[in-house]
Amino acid sequence: MRNAFIDELVLLARKNKNIVLVVGDLGYKVVEPFADEFPDRFINAGVAEQNMTGLAAGMASEGFHVFTYSIANFPTYRCAEQIRNDIDYHNLPVTIVTVGGGLSYGNLGYSHHAIQDYALIRSMPNMLIAAPGDPMETRACLRYLVENPQPSYMRLGKAGEPNFHKEVPKVQPGIWLNVSEFGLSDKCILSTGATLGLAYEWAQYLDFKDYKICSMPLWGMKYKNLQENMFKRYKSVMILEDHLLDGGFGSWITESVYRKINKDFTLNCKALSSEVCGMVGSQEFLNKIGGIQPK
Repeated sequence: MRNAFIDELVLLARKNKNIVLVVGDLGYKVVEPFADEFPDRFINAGVAEQNMTGLAAGMASEGFHVFTYSIANFPTYRCAEQIRNDIDYHNLPVTIVTVGGGLSYGNLGYSHHAIQDYALIRSMPNMLIAAPGDPMETRACLRYLVENPQPSYMRLGKAGEPNFHKEVPKVQPGIWLNVSEFGLSDKCILSTGATLGLAYEWAQYLDFKDYKICSMPLWGMKYKNLQENMFKRYKSVMILEDHLLDGGFGSWITESVYRKINKDFTLNCKALSSEVCGMVGSQEFLNKIGGIQPK
């Protein structure tokens, strides 16, 4: 996903001179195509994420669309005050891009685990969350964000994610994308972010073989009102996410459609157990402990 991100950002920056990329002294062997082609629009802010976020807000207030880039927790929890006060409340076009969502950097320790980031960001009223499920959705989300500049959070996987779309899809906030070509029309596995690959694994199991797979790459506080309409076509929905259940995507969905839940409708959520908090291990190992890796 990160390679698709930088490739698409370069293409968009050729047409939009207001696009700026600011990194926190990382992203090497990824960000060079942008830095080499647009040296006057590339800034290395150093290992100073709060300063990086304040800098981005200042540049955005002068008309730039600023993309900050760092690993998982560093530009989110470390910068919560700057995100809320400087970016969100001022409704500025800053896109906070993180790589390594969920437990992608499992072996590097819990300082690198992003399993509470949705809870933080979705509490910001103006923030749009962009959580693409594959490289094609990454390109689609970037195109939408550049066409509709606003406070936003882009959560990418680590690297090597396969494509599940044959071409770049059209994405809209709060709207589900039908990804799979199999499954019944009234049963669905709904994922956001890099768990799209896990959704395909779950769909191989007996209990979910007749479920089709959908993705929601764009969502946030403003788009809860669209979810009841999305649910009208289904009798059973299973939510899948690589985030803690509390405050995550499944919680957001449940809050959006609680009035629809009845005896004729089934809503289930597979999210990470808090047991993984403070643990270190590979992503697959931690996903198994957390309960979202099919056994």
